Amino acid sequence: MTSQTTIDKAGPGDGASADASAPTPAGLRGHPWFTLITVAVGVMMVALDGTIVAIANPAIAKDLHASFSDVQWITNAYFLALAVSLITAGKLGDRFGHRQTFLIGVTGFALASGAIGLSHSIPMVVTFRVLQGLFGALLMPAALGLLRATFPAEKLNMAIGIWGMVIGASTAGGPILGGVLVQHVNWQSVFFINVPVGLLALLLGTLILLDHRAENAPRSFDLPGIALLSGAMFCLVWALIKAPAWGWGDGRTWGFIGASALLFVAFAWWETKVAEPLIPLTLFRSVPLSAGVVLMVLMAIAFMGGLFFVTFYLQNVHGLSPVDAGLHLLPLTGMMIVGSPLAGLAITKLGPRVPLAGGMTLTAVAMYGMSTLKADTGSATMSLWFALLGLGLAPVMVGATEVIVGNAPMELSGVAGGLQQAAMQIGGSLGTAVLGAVMASKVDNDLAGNWTAAGLPKLTPAQLGQASEAVQVGVPPVTKDMPPALIAKITDVAHDTFISGMSLASLVAAGVAAVAILVALLTRRGENAEAGAGVGHI
Repeated sequence: MTSQTTIDKAGPGDGASADASAPTPAGLRGHPWFTLITVAVGVMMVALDGTIVAIANPAIAKDLHASFSDVQWITNAYFLALAVSLITAGKLGDRFGHRQTFLIGVTGFALASGAIGLSHSIPMVVTFRVLQGLFGALLMPAALGLLRATFPAEKLNMAIGIWGMVIGASTAGGPILGGVLVQHVNWQSVFFINVPVGLLALLLGTLILLDHRAENAPRSFDLPGIALLSGAMFCLVWALIKAPAWGWGDGRTWGFIGASALLFVAFAWWETKVAEPLIPLTLFRSVPLSAGVVLMVLMAIAFMGGLFFVTFYLQNVHGLSPVDAGLHLLPLTGMMIVGSPLAGLAITKLGPRVPLAGGMTLTAVAMYGMSTLKADTGSATMSLWFALLGLGLAPVMVGATEVIVGNAPMELSGVAGGLQQAAMQIGGSLGTAVLGAVMASKVDNDLAGNWTAAGLPKLTPAQLGQASEAVQVGVPPVTKDMPPALIAKITDVAHDTFISGMSLASLVAAGVAAVAILVALLTRRGENAEAGAGVGHI
């Protein structure tokens, strides 16, 4: 389909109208590559925050006298707010303009970050983490909507490639930067760093971003649809977050999952009745778009779920500091940085199908390789598998995003961007929860036998349960007053048992990646890419 766009050449609310053949805007305003730089700065801030805070959590807990449950809420509050709001935030961008929602998101995220740094209690930190998530949800889909509207079809893959490179590098670089800041400054600096970055993104956005709006953009809001979808997303994500603590057989876990399913069904029914639905279900008649969403979920399950245990492996089994652990992941980061723009070029020339299937094949091989890691595996071998994983993920991050956004009508580019981000968040949560359950089950099954085989003193059921919880994250259940020989023996048992669980979880992740290869074969280049051709100069 084709779509006219309303383009703000002087600022928001100008109301000028132009189509894809309109004159090229002069100067910085609306320039595609400067637009990319601007949205990359904002996206970097949000992506970095997803991993950098994990390094600060122990220091926060110590300084604010927080319990383990309190620390979990620091992460979960942000994640819940982000996941629940993404699609609605994308719709806001479609309605009011992605430039406006991006600038509001950047400003709010930076202010919330500064407020966290000034907080003196856990409730304050959690409250502002919720605000961070809400403003981050405004920012992320708006960034994709701006790229879709600004870049011509033949350049869009390269733009998304660089966008994906920024996200990958920021996500992987978070533990390194976080470790340096916490170790040499304080935990507050992890949040304060977002303030100057946000100010830079706001300045650039004010000067550079051009407002693009489809002529047939939505004019009303589907409030019941927003409530139903938000409720469904909340129940699903909440169940996945709490499942490790409650257990997969617990009635509360399945109660929330059941409630989520009912709310999703109610949402789908309502969307067929309302005049301007939040997500027109006709969007999913596009097989490539639907395949792109499923592919993003499967990729996130394999990547985020598998990588979750690698951080414990590096720090608790190999004994690396957070900074050194982050440095060991540089091959993954480096390959994503190098691979993302190259993937954009390959997808432009070949279409998404072959690069996506090839990327998931490399991901499956890398996850299988990670299942072979041992307690004494050297850095060179680890780096090989990490590099291969980064090389496999790059085309998937770029290609699946282009498939989702490019196959959506221009007036739904924000919703499509929200779908892409929501799929990644749900996939990451699923991966952590499901692979975490695999790890826990394997450790529970093996620990008692390994403990007895090593000739260690028999444990009571309660002691065995406590030991199992520690071993699931690679921590030996030892105390300082134990004899060194006993500590060494328990450590060997704990690490061997942890690695057996990590190996099984990695094999499951490899299987998920293998299924994703088949899904990748259903994708194709965006049908509506031409409608999103930008009016800027390249």
